[in-house]
Amino acid sequence: MKAELIYKRELKKIESKFISYFKGKHPSSLYEPSKYVLEGGGKRIRPFLVLTSAKAVGGSFNQVYNAALAVELLHNFTLVHDDIMDNSVIRRGRPTLHIKYDNNTAILAGDILVTLSYERLLEDCKENAVDVLQTFTHGIIEVCEGQSLDKEFEIRRDVTLKEYKVMIYKKTAALAEMCCSIGAKIAGTNKANIKSAENFGKYLGMAFQIQDDLLDIIGEEDKFGKKIGSDLIEGKKTFLFIRALEKANGKDRQMLLKLIKNKGIKPSEVNDYKKIYYRLNIIDDAKKEIINYTKLALKNASQLPDLEGRELMIWLANALIGRNK
Repeated sequence: MKAELIYKRELKKIESKFISYFKGKHPSSLYEPSKYVLEGGGKRIRPFLVLTSAKAVGGSFNQVYNAALAVELLHNFTLVHDDIMDNSVIRRGRPTLHIKYDNNTAILAGDILVTLSYERLLEDCKENAVDVLQTFTHGIIEVCEGQSLDKEFEIRRDVTLKEYKVMIYKKTAALAEMCCSIGAKIAGTNKANIKSAENFGKYLGMAFQIQDDLLDIIGEEDKFGKKIGSDLIEGKKTFLFIRALEKANGKDRQMLLKLIKNKGIKPSEVNDYKKIYYRLNIIDDAKKEIINYTKLALKNASQLPDLEGRELMIWLANALIGRNK
């Protein structure tokens, strides 16, 4: 419970810092759309990873608040551009930026968000600025590569689970890994602690993405925030779909291949695919994968020196993997 209270307290601080950061910035045609993106809220998991990693290696939250803001600015940059590429119309219950304004405004807002992220990060960089900036930049490269693979997989028929894991590592887990890395590096610690912090973020990110795939099928729609089965409807090759294709034969396999051929399914067909997943024990397969990655994350967290920081990491992992949204 203490960890949850700390999370909520720090979440409020992050939100207030965003409000004050954008206050009075001009031109409004650039900064109002940028502020709109941040006002969409979210769990702010990535800035909290920066904070907890700094704490877990023996540092303090105060050392990394700007870095925490930097990773959230970066994350929202990726969301803006993802929404344009995916033609998404809703994000967190509100019109996406390119729908509310237009594509040009959204692209430029995304550009300024990633630039501002560097400005914030530099505020917290001290002796090891080059190392921290390289880590941050490499994280951006990984995210872009992951997004490119994700788009590539949409038109490929033969995506393997190994390839899929590379893609979700780059698109999701690498950013969580980077958050933990810069938190630990700015706080100042040895290489072993940095590696443990990075591994915590990486494995938690992998578990989080597969959990997201799973919730698309078994989540509660009003809590999950999007239509259940939307991955199937959009023809996305998730962990569950690829695993099912590996195990299926006969009519089940023909149904799965139909999704690839048609690049998606009708909403009325979602339940039929859900039945295939249960029939082939795909739901259990996904849950086992999530548990395995979570255990790896917790093992690395347990190796870090600060007790309160470790407890925050453990709480966060359990909260994310126990979520239904």
